[in-house]
Amino acid sequence: MQKAKLALKTDTQQTTVIHLSEQVTVGGENLLIVGGPCSVESQAQMEAVASQLAIAPVQALRGGVYKPRTSPYDFQGMGLEGLQILSSIRKQYSVPVITEVMAISQIEEVMAHADVLQVGSRNMQNFDLLKALGQVNKPIVLKRGLAATIEEFVMAAEYILSHGNPNVILCERGIRSFDTYTRNVLDLGAVVALKQITHLPVIVDPSHAAGKRELVADLARAAIACGADGVMVECHPVPEQSVSDARQALSLDEMVNLVRSLRAIAAAVNRSIPVGAGTTPRLSLV
Repeated sequence: MQKAKLALKTDTQQTTVIHLSEQVTVGGENLLIVGGPCSVESQAQMEAVASQLAIAPVQALRGGVYKPRTSPYDFQGMGLEGLQILSSIRKQYSVPVITEVMAISQIEEVMAHADVLQVGSRNMQNFDLLKALGQVNKPIVLKRGLAATIEEFVMAAEYILSHGNPNVILCERGIRSFDTYTRNVLDLGAVVALKQITHLPVIVDPSHAAGKRELVADLARAAIACGADGVMVECHPVPEQSVSDARQALSLDEMVNLVRSLRAIAAAVNRSIPVGAGTTPRLSLV
């Protein structure tokens, strides 16, 4: 791991704060709470998500438009139409949006509509994609691979950093195990280790780790307690009707309640959740 010259801490107090927008940051005192559906399905769906999560509030919205699915017959995302929906929500609610990019050919299109580009776990070691993302000027959420070691994870971030983009956010989303009760095993030990060895922000995705909505809230709370800089949680207006990953999605009310429950935990570890995070719709005078 000594080859990770840019990702490793040079002293124990070194931290990097990354701006998702002028108002929203990750890596500092304020925690980053990201919510939204696995997949963008419609304008109405995303408006319902954005308006309800403004109550919490969340600081950023997530929604997939290019979906890597195990089966080629499953829903693959709305593509450009989905990006246009995200872009309209971003403007209407003044909230940064995060979406996945799966290929170099998608980067330019995604950059035009999103504030943060996500690299999914299956692409963590897609080195050509990582190099290309090193040349963009927007933050990158890098998800840990399904069976990646901590060193492999850090070195994947190093690819992006070494090609010129310093704005990398690490995301622990669970690793594969022999146990099938949960979708993956959430490695909170890796979160603690990453916070010690790197200066990069570290967030946690408890939804993909658990695969079951009844486990998500407690895992999110545990993530904040152990030092994560934020969480990314899947939620949907009607979880059972989600076109992808329905079993792990919270309802919007459950998401709001989760954020509220995180405040005391944040305070206990000397962190905070902003009361207002830019998710109020802009008003226009006619």
